[in-house]
Amino acid sequence: MKYRTQHIKTILSALFLALAYTLPFLTGQIPEIGSMLCPMHIPVLLCGYLCGWPWGFFVGLAAPLFRSLTLGMPILFPKALCMAIELAAYGALSGILHHVLPKKKAFIYLSLIIAMIGGRLLYGISMFFCLGGNYGFSVFLSGTVLEAIPGILLQIVLIPLIVIICEHSAFFKKLKK
Repeated sequence: MKYRTQHIKTILSALFLALAYTLPFLTGQIPEIGSMLCPMHIPVLLCGYLCGWPWGFFVGLAAPLFRSLTLGMPILFPKALCMAIELAAYGALSGILHHVLPKKKAFIYLSLIIAMIGGRLLYGISMFFCLGGNYGFSVFLSGTVLEAIPGILLQIVLIPLIVIICEHSAFFKKLKK
C-alpha cells in the first residue's frame, strides 16, 4: 500500500507542478495581475497540504525555476530564485503544519496563514540579499504584501475549501491510510 501511495503522491505532485506552470497564463502574462493574484502559490500550497511537506517543498522549489528557464518568466535572477525560496517554504510549511496540527478547519486556516507569512518573509529576506540591500522594508511591504492582497484573500478562501473537500473524499481517505 505504501508503494501505491508514493506513486499517487508523485502523480499528484506532477499535476501540481503542471498547474503552477500553467496557471500564470490565466493572468495573460501581465506581470501586475500575476503579482496581485499569485497563481503559482495555490498549487504549491495544495501540494503541501495534500501530498506532504517534501512534495510541497520540491514543487515549490521547482515551479518558478522551471518556468523561468523554459519561458523566461519570471526573470531568473532575482525574481525566480527568490520565488523558489518563497514557494518552497509555502509547500514545506503548509505540509508540516497540516501534519502536526489538529485536523480541524480552524487549523487549516492557521497553518495557511503561518505558511504564507513564512514564505513572504523568506522572499523579502532573499530579495534583500540578492539585491545587495537595495530592497528595503517599504518596498517589501508595498510590493510583496500590499500588492498581493487580492491573491492572499483568494488563497485564504480557496485553499481551505479545496483541502476540506479533498480530505472528505474517499480517494484521499484511502491515501491517508
